[in-house]
Amino acid sequence: MALSVDMIVCRFSTSIKIFLIVLFIAFSACKTKPQLVIETEMEVLPFYNTPQFDAEWIAISDTAYKNIHNIDRFKLTNQLGHIITNDSLKDKIYIANFFFTTCLGICPKMTDNFKILQDTFLNNIQIKLLSFSVMPWVDTVAQLKKYAIEHHVNVDKWSLLTGSKTDIYNLARKSFFAEKGLGLQKDTSQFLHTESMLLIDMKGRIRGVYNATQKVDISRVYDDVQVLLKEIHP
Repeated sequence: MALSVDMIVCRFSTSIKIFLIVLFIAFSACKTKPQLVIETEMEVLPFYNTPQFDAEWIAISDTAYKNIHNIDRFKLTNQLGHIITNDSLKDKIYIANFFFTTCLGICPKMTDNFKILQDTFLNNIQIKLLSFSVMPWVDTVAQLKKYAIEHHVNVDKWSLLTGSKTDIYNLARKSFFAEKGLGLQKDTSQFLHTESMLLIDMKGRIRGVYNATQKVDISRVYDDVQVLLKEIHP
């Protein structure tokens, strides 16, 4: 049967409408897809719960989240004689390392690299730096103050810490895992010397492990701090 002109026009109009509907659906799907990808691929730093520094990504909904390793409580003195504790660092991100002022080996490199971090984060009050002396019997408050002046340490950003040798060594080895698994096998009579640098989040958990003598790791710390800042201000 031959189609009339009106029937042809009607079918053509219907086809156009269907085509436009399909095109709209396809366009809408393409438009929303990138947003979904961004939400599901947001970068998150791992947690480090053991001296082996195995990276673990643990969701808040995971039962293991409540048992994430935390830095033990401490009470030490900085280069101005001020007491620094965990409470002093509440809701702060901080970067920690271990040094001594008379060191002529790795410590000058670590200090230079920490100075870079200090200057980089100078205006961000949420970022702090801590350097724990592993020779507190030499690194008195007066000695730390002298060292801080020589190396242009800003006390508002960077604390050089001294105190009980036992407290510092236990904190370094058992809490920061500064010498990895080997540190747990040592006592305070064995000297602590490490290039480890740790990134600690707002709740006192280890979120990054680096070599404080390496410039490339300073860049890594900067990038990882940006990720942690997004946890505070998503």
